[in-house]
Amino acid sequence: MSKESEIRNLFDARIEQFSDRSARWLFQDRENVRGLIEIVEGELVNLIDFSQIVQLNRSFVPDNLREQESDIVFSVPFQSESDTDELLIYILIEHQSTVDPTMGFRVLFYMTQIWDSQRREWESQSVPKGQWRFRPILPIVFYTGEQKWTTPLTLDAIMEVPDVLSRFVPKFDTLFLGVKDTDESELTKTDHPLGWLLTVLQKEHGTVEALSEALIEALSHINTLDEASTQQRWRAISYLLLLILHRRPAEEHPELAHLLGQHVQEASDREEVELMAQTMAEHLIEQGKAQGIQQGIEQGKAQGIEQGEIKAKQADVLKILRHRFDAVPDSLAEEINSIRSLPCLDALLERVLTANTLDEIDSTDFDG
Repeated sequence: MSKESEIRNLFDARIEQFSDRSARWLFQDRENVRGLIEIVEGELVNLIDFSQIVQLNRSFVPDNLREQESDIVFSVPFQSESDTDELLIYILIEHQSTVDPTMGFRVLFYMTQIWDSQRREWESQSVPKGQWRFRPILPIVFYTGEQKWTTPLTLDAIMEVPDVLSRFVPKFDTLFLGVKDTDESELTKTDHPLGWLLTVLQKEHGTVEALSEALIEALSHINTLDEASTQQRWRAISYLLLLILHRRPAEEHPELAHLLGQHVQEASDREEVELMAQTMAEHLIEQGKAQGIQQGIEQGKAQGIEQGEIKAKQADVLKILRHRFDAVPDSLAEEINSIRSLPCLDALLERVLTANTLDEIDSTDFDG
């Protein structure tokens, strides 16, 4: 799935899907992968060349698991402390929002699938077996659930193994970060923006006062990112806004979104946050109202309301386009005004909110 599709789907995600999809979206940014490893195993950071990190397409995961699981796999050069040659390794990040006692087995299963993908590639290229060198894998479980995770990430934790047989059970280390149970000082010890984002995630179900304090503190650190980190800063701010809209009651959205906008340092970012928050909140409210109206009124009246919503949605899309990109071609405006499907307009609105250039927006993709 493309990066654009991942971002777009964040807005469509059901409540139970948001944790997984937002985690995958966060770790599409190599700086957030770096931040995670800084937190869980900082001594490895300087040995990994994050500038050359490549996210893999997960083709090694069986089709029946690909849409159910939340693993993210990267290949990246690794510099051994003793060797001068670079070694290509894999980083496997497995996100969990619920406790899974079988996680030790699942991690091992994914690791063998990765290695088997290597084996198949060598066989297809007729590489002699004497030259095969399987790449090391750095497995990380990123857990964002509320329940305390007490089950070890080992195979013997889910086995009844007599001592005399224990040496035959595969053993490997898995790095683990339980976001909700980790002290804030541990998350922020390196002052990486990801750590500050996670302090807000810790308060996602807390009081509005606690969440507000975490937001303000996190933004004070995110604002220090320089111009070269514009995309990283915007991804962080977008994540915070999405977290508010997906995790907090609707009546809190205006206050929290305004607070977010107030504490964004760059004026251009602040204006865009305010506009995004207003439009996205209206979008969610309209969806709820439309459902109530359609249940209680006649078919003809419902159709009239839908037409009004279509016109309003078209206007919203054009308004944001003109705010973000100034000049909007007449041909694009005409195409948008010709769309008569609310779901298509919703999908187009979400694309507009996250696009970096006009070239990323093609209304024909949403013409229904």
